[in-house]
Amino acid sequence: MAPGALSAYLGLLGVAELPPTTCPFDPGVAPVVLESHLEQSAHLMASLKISMACWQIAAEPSTRRKVATARAAGVRTMTGGGPYEVAVAQGRLTEYLELVADIGFDGIECGAGFTDPLVGPAEMVERAADHGLSVDYELGKKHGGEFDGAVLAELIDDGRRWLGAGARRLIVEARESAAGVGLFSAAGELNDELARRLAEEFGLGTLIFEAPSKASQFALIEQFGPEVALANVPLDELLRVEIYRRGLHSDAFANPALRPPPPVGSEPT
Repeated sequence: MAPGALSAYLGLLGVAELPPTTCPFDPGVAPVVLESHLEQSAHLMASLKISMACWQIAAEPSTRRKVATARAAGVRTMTGGGPYEVAVAQGRLTEYLELVADIGFDGIECGAGFTDPLVGPAEMVERAADHGLSVDYELGKKHGGEFDGAVLAELIDDGRRWLGAGARRLIVEARESAAGVGLFSAAGELNDELARRLAEEFGLGTLIFEAPSKASQFALIEQFGPEVALANVPLDELLRVEIYRRGLHSDAFANPALRPPPPVGSEPT
């Protein structure tokens, strides 16, 4: 079959063409591994988080190679929020921003997940912009447990301040487990009510929900539909997330809201 045969066949199935809305994370894989994922799936990535602080202790040429390869593939690269918090706590924010910009990242994630950075939204966004970097802000504490109504109200206020100061998007904390943290119970169940409140307040175009597990990924897609933006998706789970969005996973195909509609002129079964 000719190149483009896969896209043509998906069209015959009635599968919608979707813009990239998944932001996978690299937890420290080798450059060659990341390059393989980019070759296979760059067209499905809204951005790529070079996660945690792993990139800071890897061999520097490897970190630079990863960022350069992602850029060549047309994928934005972001640093995780942890390195930002450590830099601020140690009084090295200026040096951190200089380093991130020098390596070639497109933006940084900011937050107060495990420290209390004394840098306001307007100052932070301005300082990042001076280095050519965008800012995403993470809502929630890493060790704060599940959100409740009072916590959510505070996070909404935080989100408004950061967006008003020029932050690009808001990320909803779920760590690497999506269990007993943020919108997820200890059993990993999504708090639909609080998730809807965030979506109503900010809109799906502004929010990115961390979804590191299969259960969290599927629950958020079922809650909000294929357009929901997901982050902290492991690289080797990206394709599974995308077939679920498109109704090609067996569980999604059974869901009328996700199952592709029969194309016009399709043969009867």
